[in-house]
Amino acid sequence: MPDFSTICTTSSFRKSFVTAVFSAFFAVSAWASHDSATTEHTATATASSHDVAITNHEGGDVHGEAAHAEAHGAEASHKEEKFAPGKMIMEHIADAHDWHLWGEGHGAVSIPLPVILYTESKGITVFSSARFEHGHASYEGFRLNEEGKVVWEDESNTEAIYDISLTKNVVAMLIAVLTILIIALGMAKSYTKNKGKAPKGFHNLVEPLILFIRDDVAKPSIGHKTDKFMPLLLTIFSFIFVNNVFGLIPIFPGGANVTGNIAITMVLALVIFLTVNLNGNKYYWKHIFLPDVPVWMYVIIIPIEVLGVILKPFVLMLRLFANITAGHIIILGFFSLIFIFGAMNQGLGYAVSPLSVAFTVFMGLLEMLVAFLQAFVFTLLSAIYIGMAVEEHHH
Repeated sequence: MPDFSTICTTSSFRKSFVTAVFSAFFAVSAWASHDSATTEHTATATASSHDVAITNHEGGDVHGEAAHAEAHGAEASHKEEKFAPGKMIMEHIADAHDWHLWGEGHGAVSIPLPVILYTESKGITVFSSARFEHGHASYEGFRLNEEGKVVWEDESNTEAIYDISLTKNVVAMLIAVLTILIIALGMAKSYTKNKGKAPKGFHNLVEPLILFIRDDVAKPSIGHKTDKFMPLLLTIFSFIFVNNVFGLIPIFPGGANVTGNIAITMVLALVIFLTVNLNGNKYYWKHIFLPDVPVWMYVIIIPIEVLGVILKPFVLMLRLFANITAGHIIILGFFSLIFIFGAMNQGLGYAVSPLSVAFTVFMGLLEMLVAFLQAFVFTLLSAIYIGMAVEEHHH
């Protein structure tokens, strides 16, 4: 079995490190916001005094001057739009109807994805997400709100919209599944063609992972019924690990926060919940509803055991979601420091950029380790829960 002391040490280090970084990050953000607010207040006061002076001095063509001042103010406001790190981070870790590549606003370059909607009044509606023009346009009575969700253009319309679109996370999952299939089918063909011979190349790297899951994760937890559950455990490990790795790649087909989506981790946990309870033998259920304790303690023990049955998959769901999402937020937070300091002073932005990039690279390397650890922990706990459900009673 792996050395859990190393894992615990790594986790403790990450918690301390993350706490320190976020404290500094929010402190700098607050300073930048305060400085921005002070500058904006001063500029507004100066502009107001200037407008009053012009009005008193000239007295004529007041409307022309006011219109010019208003247009100039709007242009300055557009140019001085401040960088919002929180908005940027949430946009990058959230799901979307297109695959963003680079750029912002109307100049953004992205891969449009199919939007598939069902409503009672229109039936099934299918169109490209490019019709929304990055949220700046509506199509067929639909539009994207600030959260990236499809809503009615007419805000008074309360009819339900069922969104079954191929979003960024869905496409990323399909790419991950296709990658796993290519690897698995390639290995199967190689073993069939070269019976009795060791695999070569990339397959020689994958084989130890498969043996690790079987010999060090499944067998010690499940025992003689390992072969029955190996396909499930290997699939879960591969799915989580591949999506975690792809999520760390900043360019297409990477960058999607698949396992950082709580809906996806919930489905994975639900699969384990059903597997455990549908395969639970009589000893498993007896331990829950007829535990070997005095009868008067049943009122305490049975609710605790039932609660444990529910909490086990819930913990699986939250652990994977929280760890992966936190990793993405930390990396994007370090990157945002360049623009936060740059908004305060351009030279300061250039000065902090090497340190920010260094920390971003460091966290990226650490997240590569976390990508494997989270897949391993999810698979290990799943194997333990299954083993507890199928374990035979020993006298």
